[in-house]
Amino acid sequence: MPTFVVSIQLPESFDDEFIALIPRHRDYINRLLNEKIVETYAINSDRTKGWVTINGDDEAAVRAVVEQFPLYQFMHGVEIDELFIFDTVASRFPHISLN
Repeated sequence: MPTFVVSIQLPESFDDEFIALIPRHRDYINRLLNEKIVETYAINSDRTKGWVTINGDDEAAVRAVVEQFPLYQFMHGVEIDELFIFDTVASRFPHISLN
């Protein structure tokens, strides 16, 4: 299954409606992580940009997942790119210890 990286722009400031949706959004992301639909989820330190690595059949399927994010209405500049290579430490075999 192809892997895509989704780049997201977040608002510069958060209103009460945005803040109230954060717990629901995190629950949804955690569920997708457990289901291995989302591989990685990151937000930069100033909370204006995010990156989500998502497994999906095609760009339309990934966009459908992103559109279900509880905070989607606040996201702008959503870009979806299919990855050619996606290699992580987490996806490698564990190191063998002979102890």
